[in-house]
Amino acid sequence: MTTLQPRPPYSDAELAQLYPRQLHLQQVQILLRHGERTPVNARFANAGLPAFWPYCSAVRRLRSVVLGPSGPGAESVSASDGTFSELQWRRRLETFGASDAAIPASGPSNELDSICDLGMLTDRGRETTYALGSRLRKLYVDHLGFLPASIKDADFLYLRATPIPRALESMQQAFLGLYPPHTRDADFPPLTIVSRSPADETLFPNDSNCRRFAALSRAFAQRAANRWNDTDDMAYLTKKLGKWMPTDNPRVAVDSRPRLSGIMDTVNSTLAHGPATRLPKEFYDPKARSIMETIAVDEWFTGYKESQEYRALGIGALMGDVVARMVSTAERNVPPPDAEFSNKNNGDDDAAAFRFGLSGCHDTTLAGILASLGAFGNDAWPPFTSHIAIELFRSNDDSATGTAKTSSSLFSSLWPSSKPAPIGRKPTPDLTPREKESLQGYFVRLRYNDSPVVIPGCKTPGNHLDGDESFCTLAAFKAIVDKFTPLDWKRQCHTNVKGPAFPEKPEPAGY
Repeated sequence: MTTLQPRPPYSDAELAQLYPRQLHLQQVQILLRHGERTPVNARFANAGLPAFWPYCSAVRRLRSVVLGPSGPGAESVSASDGTFSELQWRRRLETFGASDAAIPASGPSNELDSICDLGMLTDRGRETTYALGSRLRKLYVDHLGFLPASIKDADFLYLRATPIPRALESMQQAFLGLYPPHTRDADFPPLTIVSRSPADETLFPNDSNCRRFAALSRAFAQRAANRWNDTDDMAYLTKKLGKWMPTDNPRVAVDSRPRLSGIMDTVNSTLAHGPATRLPKEFYDPKARSIMETIAVDEWFTGYKESQEYRALGIGALMGDVVARMVSTAERNVPPPDAEFSNKNNGDDDAAAFRFGLSGCHDTTLAGILASLGAFGNDAWPPFTSHIAIELFRSNDDSATGTAKTSSSLFSSLWPSSKPAPIGRKPTPDLTPREKESLQGYFVRLRYNDSPVVIPGCKTPGNHLDGDESFCTLAAFKAIVDKFTPLDWKRQCHTNVKGPAFPEKPEPAGY
């Protein structure tokens, strides 16, 4: 629930089962939760927990790009004739002291340097996300030969992160583990990392910029409060932790101050770090932690399981992007990997034409995806540095789909030879026969923290690889995701804001 304990590396037998010979890996998209961090809010000072933690050595080694004059004696600078260089600096935090006087923020042993800000990726978080990148290299480079051992550029990669620094830094650490410096050419060009403005961000459930989703989130949170606040489980939490809650309202509740999910956040953050930043032992009571997690999962993620609108506004835009990239690869009919890897996309200018994606995101991203696909169940809250690997495979055996693959030569005789418009996010019911044919022979498999995921709608005969339900046909996977992919996310975010929050009839996820 806090720090991920990775499973041992796959054995040869496991690799043979996970990556059968009749399937060729074509594309991988990794979505990773950031590594260990400090709490997003300072809580429980009355329990002896320091507000500032000394676990962020990176703030002693910061660099910024600065623009200077092109030569000595220049009185002004401009980007056209100036010179860019790096300014090295270290950051120290200030906080309020007595009578609002500014004082240095210090750690539990009066440390002034390496002090973390709230919600900041810590040294431990950097270590675990680097280790994730190393595990990805072991699998996709060393074992499978899917990625090259050394690279001249990163044109085959899609690197992205949310606007929150810990997500970007975690993705960068994972990239470093995947391709350490000695595996990159001396003249390796700067990485291209994609980001979006907060108003356009869909790499996490964006309730700050999607009013309708915010309304739905509040409604499901209130339902969780109504469901859990007066239970014996919540009474147990109050008995254990109430002495550290505000004196005017010492009761623990879904909507208490701090909220139950906030209490859990602080517990998880402290467990991931050293003894100098620990809470009293009652916070780590196994039964109390189990109750907190069960209730928090219900509050935050049940909406994805029950409401198609919740899925669409919370995670549907991201999953629409994920599927569109896989469909683009299938449409180009990419051949199995050659012995000699090429970093280039064979002249294809399609922005989606990449081989491996690495996106830094959050716990709500991963759980939102799994719950929207009907594959989360009552799982634990995603630990730090959790990840989902979304893998696209191409079959070299037409019978593997359970249906006969239509000859491409037949379709080429029925349609003009000019390049058709890409499918993109075109809904499955609107696909032409030729477009449907282009998806045949492709399979999608999700692995969550290295364990295969089975999606309910993929269990139907004909929707999966014969003998393995975790390999969903691309056509079936797209059809499932299409049902909660918004047609106009921004418009839908500002439509029907005050409408009913709960669906009139069940809308189960994963079908």
